Amino acid sequence: MSTGVGAIERRVSLPGSGRWVVGLVGVLIGILAVGQLRGQAGVPGLSNLSAQELGVLVSNLNAQNEQLRNEVATLERQQADLSTSQSRGESAAEQLNSDLARIRAWSGITGLSGPGITISVRGAIGADGAQDLLNELRNAGAEGMAIDGMRVVPGVVVGGTPARLTVAGQPLGDVFEIRAIGSPQILTGTLTRAGGVIALLATTYPQARVTVTPADVVTLPATTRNLLPADAHPRL
Repeated sequence: MSTGVGAIERRVSLPGSGRWVVGLVGVLIGILAVGQLRGQAGVPGLSNLSAQELGVLVSNLNAQNEQLRNEVATLERQQADLSTSQSRGESAAEQLNSDLARIRAWSGITGLSGPGITISVRGAIGADGAQDLLNELRNAGAEGMAIDGMRVVPGVVVGGTPARLTVAGQPLGDVFEIRAIGSPQILTGTLTRAGGVIALLATTYPQARVTVTPADVVTLPATTRNLLPADAHPRL
């Protein structure tokens, strides 16, 4: 029995080198633990700060918060300025497009609709009488005119003799119609006033009958003429 116990004791006993390794590992663990504790002790919490240090910390935080608020306000102003600039740009573009559309319609490039009047002419009338009607409409502020479905633009004039009138080379009969866009009240009042153009035409061409009818909507066609200058060449 003694022999068996001695054998077991010899198996579990460590040689000198093994005990040295275990001791070294224990020392290293101790050093690491002490270093960690010292490192944690080197970073004090708020509870370890004095009242003066806490006051300085709060003051610094307030200053940083105020700086952040100022930066946010600056960014919000910049965003508002960008939004305003975009709105202004869109408004300017819309205004330019509106002006361009009005100019195109006024010049006859495109059709035009709006309130106005219709003038019916029956009976022989001279070219000067027809031109007097058109000129009086222009002076009264007509935005656009057409005679027998032909848009009146620069170069479109009435010629010929009574009963043989032509407009831009196209024949007009004894019955034709002039349409004009503008204020119906102003246009009608200008043409039919005492001593106005219709009264003069009645004296000059007593066989002709000129009737003016106000209308809520008058539609004028676009011109079919080439409006580019024959001699000059416009450039942007």
